[in-house]
Amino acid sequence: MNIAAISGSLKSTSSNTNILKTIAALAPENVHISIVNGLEKLPHFSPDIEAGDKFVNDFRKQISKAAGVIFSTPEYAFGIPGSLKNALDWLVSSGELNEKPIAAISASPLYSGGDKALASLLLTLTALGTRFDAQSSISIGNIKNKMSPDGTITDAATIQALQSLLNNLMEKISQS
Repeated sequence: MNIAAISGSLKSTSSNTNILKTIAALAPENVHISIVNGLEKLPHFSPDIEAGDKFVNDFRKQISKAAGVIFSTPEYAFGIPGSLKNALDWLVSSGELNEKPIAAISASPLYSGGDKALASLLLTLTALGTRFDAQSSISIGNIKNKMSPDGTITDAATIQALQSLLNNLMEKISQS
């Protein structure tokens, strides 16, 4: 089972990327989770250039080949980062996410956990026709206190929540 993982942050030491690495480490041997890189290389969305752009085509192929997708995003100004929204816009007309099972995570140093970003992400993913339920998303507040300085998630409750999220996604994929 191949699952794509997309971090909404472009920062190399991103908490959200580290969350995705933690989920990848929790996956059973028959599940391969690959982090999609290069969101910063995607051009600004424009239907006039979509057919010929190498980065857009490569991005779409990675999503198309995945049985499911995990998103983890920070909250910027009560929403998702522009780079993540731009990437999702590139998938609107081509339909790679239509009927695809997803999991969504927001993480923030604030106690709110980036709940507004999560709501925004889920709204966009609904418009893209993805499959998810109430157990397909989590918001992680106070993330900096749940990680070691090297970015490893250390909080047992957070690790359990991520495992449950992954289990739910794998179940959704197996039902496809």
